[in-house]
Amino acid sequence: MNFVATILAIAFLIGSGGFVAAAAAQEYPAKSLRFIVPFPPGGGADTLGRLVGVKVAESLGHQVVIDNRAGAGGNIAAEVAARSAPDGYTLLQANVSHAISASLYQKLNYDLVKDLVPVTMLASAPYMLMVNPAVPANSVKELIALAKSRPGQLNYGSSGSGGSSHLATELFRSMAGLELRHIPYKGATPGMTDLMSGQIQMMFNTLGIALPLVKAGKLKGLAVSSSRRVPTAPDHPTIAEAGLAGYEASTWYGVMVPVGTPTPIVSKLHAAFVAALNTPELRERLTNQSYELVGNTPSQFAEYVRTEIPKWAGVIKSSGVKTD
Repeated sequence: MNFVATILAIAFLIGSGGFVAAAAAQEYPAKSLRFIVPFPPGGGADTLGRLVGVKVAESLGHQVVIDNRAGAGGNIAAEVAARSAPDGYTLLQANVSHAISASLYQKLNYDLVKDLVPVTMLASAPYMLMVNPAVPANSVKELIALAKSRPGQLNYGSSGSGGSSHLATELFRSMAGLELRHIPYKGATPGMTDLMSGQIQMMFNTLGIALPLVKAGKLKGLAVSSSRRVPTAPDHPTIAEAGLAGYEASTWYGVMVPVGTPTPIVSKLHAAFVAALNTPELRERLTNQSYELVGNTPSQFAEYVRTEIPKWAGVIKSSGVKTD
């Protein structure tokens, strides 16, 4: 009799777990949410997080507080998020750097796939391949031909060794079979300054930053790194269509929560973020900044992350990229 009672009690507890999670989701949120952004205030990723956070707060009825945790390629922020309570009140703005870090760093205190649960991808932002105006190349094919005629003589800049712009260029170099010299900078701004002055010859940077300089004639924009042309730069071909078939590299931003967060809460967060992305004024503002808004399902975002990790692992291995 005691055995039967024990089995019934266990069954009740298991069955009641779903009711508890559902009840928690109905009451959620009961307080403000913390949205951890792995970049300092004022940058593009921070602005994206704040703009979306305002709309999510309107949808959920509670404030979304931005918590900037910059450093270590985004790993500080990810570790804080992964170690937080799985209650839906701590969110991480995940990005391409986290997929890169999975292979770039020998030891991490979190696992992107095992310790965090995808909610949705917010947006992606393509890079633009730019050259100094004095470089005698006006297309991707011409740049590749020039680099092959001068092996090891062309310099390219990046925002730092192992960063997304560095690896986007390494992917380009590897696929085109080029010998290029890497000049890492502490951030994109000094690299762009040297590109405009002619100290380096080429660089990848996000389209939102690159396009105004290209339009002003300070740099030549050869192509965008996305899989299709971008509405804000319709006259610029993709790198793939301009001569390097199969090339695609973009920086992306998404939302993740600690593993163990109840599924009903993940679903509620997903609905709130997708609704925010579908707000007309937000869509217009972010699209004008050359973001491509996504808002996919948790499973779609998870699958995308699973493809990104080995993609960048291959680039890291073939190029021998190491952290500073």
